[in-house]
Amino acid sequence: MTSSCKLLSQSHSLFPLSAPNTSPVALKRTHCLFSSSINHSTLHGHHLNSAAAHTISRRLFLPSVSGIWDALTGGGNNAREAVLAIRRGMLLFRQGDIAGSLTEFDKAIELDPRQKAYLWQRGLSLYYLNRFEEGAEQFRIDVAQNPNDTEESIWCFLCEAQLCGVDEARRRFLEVGRDPRPVMREAYNMFKDGGDPEKFAALFLNGSPGEYFYASLYAGLYYESERKPDEAKRWILDAYRSPYGERSDDYMASLAKVHCLCRDWISS
Repeated sequence: MTSSCKLLSQSHSLFPLSAPNTSPVALKRTHCLFSSSINHSTLHGHHLNSAAAHTISRRLFLPSVSGIWDALTGGGNNAREAVLAIRRGMLLFRQGDIAGSLTEFDKAIELDPRQKAYLWQRGLSLYYLNRFEEGAEQFRIDVAQNPNDTEESIWCFLCEAQLCGVDEARRRFLEVGRDPRPVMREAYNMFKDGGDPEKFAALFLNGSPGEYFYASLYAGLYYESERKPDEAKRWILDAYRSPYGERSDDYMASLAKVHCLCRDWISS
């Protein structure tokens, strides 16, 4: 890993590392968020279309249903500490400290083993540490818990493509339910069946800022799976430099920047 990947000045704020709010209002709000967020993983911009208006991003909200619920409702200290470890891990990833983020995610699992079924963030850290077999395992566990998780299915493919090539990774592809977001439906089909990233990205050139970002990011990641670094660089840099990439608090916007740093495409 490059030195620039290890340390990146923080570009987005995260939830404060304080004790969870256990007020009745907070508990009610959290219950509503759980109800709307469990099936979908990414929020595409601040203005949602009608198909996705009821969803809340797990990448913008806190990461684990079981651990957070225990923390908010007065569960064991281990559950609270696990949630805080995940928050620290997410912050470290945003800062570019990938190894440090993995340490915190692993600590969360030690404190509360139930967390592993939800820790897609850990899978992303493993990918950027070139620990692809472990990353694929993490994403497979996540999809088993949530069989409608399009992005985790794609990231499992990305890990396995690095291990055994795109053809074998495609044979192992995790099929999931239909994603309500057009950009992720198209991305899923492209990775699952093979396709043209240029045509895929062109579909969303005039889409919302979030759609444009995700189309650019996943076009670049598709090229990376095919070991075409120049094409991957062009599209992922485009995602990173897009308005959504620069301004959104989405964890994946931070990932685009971390990706560019890890590949030495930008300096910290």
